[in-house]
Amino acid sequence: MNIDRDITIDLATLADASEIALMSRDYIEAGLGWSWTASRVGESVKDPETVVSLAKAGHTIAGFAIMRFGQGRAHLNLLAVRPAYRDQGLGSYLIRWLEETARTAGTFAVSLELVASNASARRFYEGLGYQRVTRIPGYYRNNTAALRMARDLRIDA
Repeated sequence: MNIDRDITIDLATLADASEIALMSRDYIEAGLGWSWTASRVGESVKDPETVVSLAKAGHTIAGFAIMRFGQGRAHLNLLAVRPAYRDQGLGSYLIRWLEETARTAGTFAVSLELVASNASARRFYEGLGYQRVTRIPGYYRNNTAALRMARDLRIDA
């Protein structure tokens, strides 16, 4: 990975919720209907079964990921990296950081959904060892299909 040494990984606070929500709206949910509002992100920050991790460049949130843990499984709710910080391994680093958190908690199954037509996101996750599980018609608010992908963390990618 080519992570800039000035990037730090930290846990989000409630003060970060608005910026994370705007990043979700602009980089993840564009055209899908905005559902990850500041209030919803804030609930995730407060939820003891959810980890909201930040990649920060100084005071700027360069990227973030939200993963919920429960009943031996983890679910990646959101992952976004600002365009200026893409193609540097930051998204992969955030995912690997969360996967290590999952392993430490004894969780070895991770799942996620992505827009079915987003080939670059699908290739990104496949490169990290995620496999397509199913296609879900009408998953998103605007009736857009999703792909569910999953990874067994006991198997090295």
